[in-house]
Formats: sequence, C-alpha cells, structure tokens
Amino acid sequence: MTETVEALERGREHYAARAWREAHEALSLADRERTLSGGDLELLATSAYMIGRENEYLELLERAYRAHLDAGESLPAFRSAFWVGINLARRGNMGPASGWLGRAERLLEEQQVDRVERGYMLLPRVFEHEAKGEWEAAATAAGEAVGIAERFGDADLHALAGHEQGHVLVRQGQISRGLALLDEAMVAASGGELSPIVTGIVYCGVILACDEAHDLRRAREWTATLSRWCDGQPDMVAFTGRCLIHRAEIMQLQGEWPNALDEARRAAERCLQGENRWAAGEACYRQAEVHRLLGDLEAAEVAYREASRHGREPQPGLALLRLSQGDGEAAAASIRRALDETVEPGPRSGLLPAFVEIMLGGGEIEAARGASEELEGLAADFDSGSLRAMADQARGTVELAGGNARDALAVLRAAAREWQALGIPYETARVRELIGRACRELGDADAAGLELEAARSTFADLDAALDIARLDSSLATPMGDDRHGLTAREVEVLRLVAAGQSNREIAAALVISEHTVARHLQNIFAKLGVSSRTAASAFAFEHDLV
Repeated sequence: MTETVEALERGREHYAARAWREAHEALSLADRERTLSGGDLELLATSAYMIGRENEYLELLERAYRAHLDAGESLPAFRSAFWVGINLARRGNMGPASGWLGRAERLLEEQQVDRVERGYMLLPRVFEHEAKGEWEAAATAAGEAVGIAERFGDADLHALAGHEQGHVLVRQGQISRGLALLDEAMVAASGGELSPIVTGIVYCGVILACDEAHDLRRAREWTATLSRWCDGQPDMVAFTGRCLIHRAEIMQLQGEWPNALDEARRAAERCLQGENRWAAGEACYRQAEVHRLLGDLEAAEVAYREASRHGREPQPGLALLRLSQGDGEAAAASIRRALDETVEPGPRSGLLPAFVEIMLGGGEIEAARGASEELEGLAADFDSGSLRAMADQARGTVELAGGNARDALAVLRAAAREWQALGIPYETARVRELIGRACRELGDADAAGLELEAARSTFADLDAALDIARLDSSLATPMGDDRHGLTAREVEVLRLVAAGQSNREIAAALVISEHTVARHLQNIFAKLGVSSRTAASAFAFEHDLV
C-alpha cells in the first residue's frame, strides 16, 4: 500500500511539473494497485492525452465519470461527460457524442442554481452552428458563453469560447474584432492560466484563425510562442504535430524549403501517433506544396493524394500541380469546383490567387479579372498585408495579360514592396519577374534585365526548378532587333507562331488573352510587311528567332 501511495504522489508531482510520460507511468502504476478517485483518473487521462494516447484518454474519462457519480460529485461528473462527448464529436462519432453530451446536460439540469457549466454546454451549440454555416448564431452563442465565463471567473471557458467567437468573426470578415478576441485568448494560454489540454486547443485554434485572416505577422509570433510551449514539454505528443505544421508553413514562406519539408514530415508522424488523421492530412498537404515549388511533381502528386486520403481537401495545390503538368483543363475544372464550394471569405481568399493564375493559363482573362476584383475587395475588408500583396499581384498579372503593362507596373511594384517587407522571398521573386515582363513590354530593356536577373537569382537560391526553367527561356528571348523592330513580347509571339501554335495555345503559354495575341499578330504583320502566319514564320527562321 505504501508503494501505491508513493506512486500516486509521484504521479501528481510529475503532472504538476508537466512531465507527462513520468506522470502517466506513476499514475498507471497506482491505478493497477488501487481504485483511483475521479480526480486522479482525470489526471491520468490528461497525461495519456498529452503523450498521444487519445483512446486511452477517453476510456479513463469514462471511468472518471462513473467514479464521480459513485462519490456523489455531479459537477465533476459533468466535466468528464462533457469532454468525452466533445472529443467523440470531433472524431465524427456523433451518436455516442450525443449520448455523452446528453448525460452532461441531465447532470446540469439537476442543479438548483446557475452554474458555469451552462456556459460549457453552449460550446456544442457553437460547433453545430459553425457546421451549418450559421455564423451569426455561432458568434452569439460563443459570446453568451464568454459572458458566463466572466461572471464565474472560469479561465478555461473564457478562452475556449472567446477564441471560437474570434474565429467566427474572422470567417465573417470582421477581422479586427476577431483578432482582438483571439489575442486575448492567446495571452491566457501563453500566461499559463489554462489547463493543459485547453492551452493546446487555444494555441492551435488561434494560429489557424490567423492563417485564415492572412495575418502572417501574428501567425509567426504565436507559432514561436507555441513552439516554446511544446519544447518545454519534451514528452508531449498532443499538439506537437499541429505545432510542426505551423512551423513548416512559416519556414516555407520564409524560403527555408528543405527545413519546411523535414518539419512537415515530422508533423505527419506526430499527428498519426496522436491519432489525428485530419492534421496528418494537413501535414501531407504542406509536404506536397514544398515538393511542387521545388519542381518534384511526382512527389507532390503522391503527397496531395495522401493528404486527400486523410481528409484534407488538396486544393488549390493540386490544381496548380495540374497546371504545371500542362493539363490546364483539369486545373481549371478543379479550381472552379473548389471555389464554387467555398463561401467563407477567408478560405475563398486562399483559392482566388490560384484561380487567377489558372484562368490566365487558359486564356480566360475575364474570369481571371473577376476573381482579381473579388480578391481586392477581400483585401480591403481584411486589412492584411499579405492579402493586399496577393490582390495587387493578381491584378498586375491580369493587367499584364490584357496588354496594359503600364497599369500593371504600379500594382506589381506595390506587391513586391509588401512581399519584401513580410520576408517572403518566393512571392517577391515571382512579382519581380512580372515587373520585368512589364518593363519589356514598355521597351525598357535595362530595367527588365535587372528585374528578371534578380528574380532568377532568388529562384536559384530557393532551388525553384520550374521557375528557373521558365525564366531562363524568358531571358534567352531577344529584347529587340533593329532588323525588325519587334518588341520582346512580339518576338515571343512570333516564335510560338513559327512553332505552329494556335492563338489559343499562345495565349495559354504566355498567360495573355487570345484578343491580345491577335493584336500582337497584327503589329507583327505590319512591322514585317507580311500578311500571313506562314510568311511571318519564314521571317522568324531566316532571322534566327527560333
């Protein structure tokens, strides 16, 4: 008996020190030797959860529920039943989840006075409204739960409900209000004011909301805070997978692609170890994105499929992969379907840049222009530097494709400044390439050369194989020739005409409209004094333009 008591005390001490594996071992030893109280079973359950044993966590919570009932502790029994129900619902086991939440509701109804637990029972209602897209109702229910938490001084409920309310407001486009609530919840989490599992839930939920709000600076700051929290608990498995996913995304944006790939692989392993398949899908998606940027299209294909297998929608990355593979029709079908299914402003803003790129790749300039205008509207609502840069980049690309190089240049330079200020090298290089193309259209060979060479240097540093190949082809194109007076873009069009490509194929290759191709052809015929594609092609071969 003395040994059992010592194991129990040791387990409680390890729990307080956040030494999860030692706490689990000691409390499990005590559990084998004696019947633990409901409170000690909750400590053992939490320890199991934190080392990635979620099934054991649920089993122990069920035991804690019964132990509390046997001891006449109805409110602690409510808490156990509530968390069993919430976790089953998160897994999609809605029947058992409803049963356990019903038990919790019944225990609460037995109380003769108002209790803070009533606020906890509002959270399933918040999730239900969110699942139906009923954002106003979800925000109202979460706000009511926050009010109850404030009245009773319950930090866990306040953070859970507050960060859910903030996330809903972000999805509605009320960015400033939403971010303020998210920051408040994160301060409580980082200040050690919350229980262990709630701390992890809030960390991951807030960073996810920052991603949806395209607030890169906040996402960086809170990801660093989450990393420190995880690093301080080396035994912890729960939440570390999500942490690694966030870190991988930040590394990808900062141009640290090999490190991002390593973190994403580790994240997938941790998520599967922690029995979180959806998060494992997110980790696989992050791997796919890095593979695609590096030009390893086969590895990207495998990773996108793995992400889908785990339940993660593989868009817009898979559509962009199809575009890189030359299958513009499949890319267009995929991105149209994904955008049609997405109604919330945040997720739509994540799809629109890819939609613009893919539509322009197929010569559908008006569809691209409409998406670009929607993105500009969202950027104005969100007040996000990265979203403004995305919108300016999209608009500049559309203007350039439409033959309006002068108008394109102003917004592209604004996008380049924003990306550079945010420290996003790949997007900075992509915009500088577009600026170079615009300068070529305007006849400024020196400026074009500087911009294109700077872009290529960054692509080379990143090992962005597809971008390097595309840019090398562009740099090899003559800037002009006194013998014919053609602009750089006209030379590009002529080379493709000589290769036997149609106007539609040329539009797709150069990411311009068919109308713009036709206008370039008129100018080419006039400058060369010819009247047919055949004669223009002959000129190109005679003057070594192909």
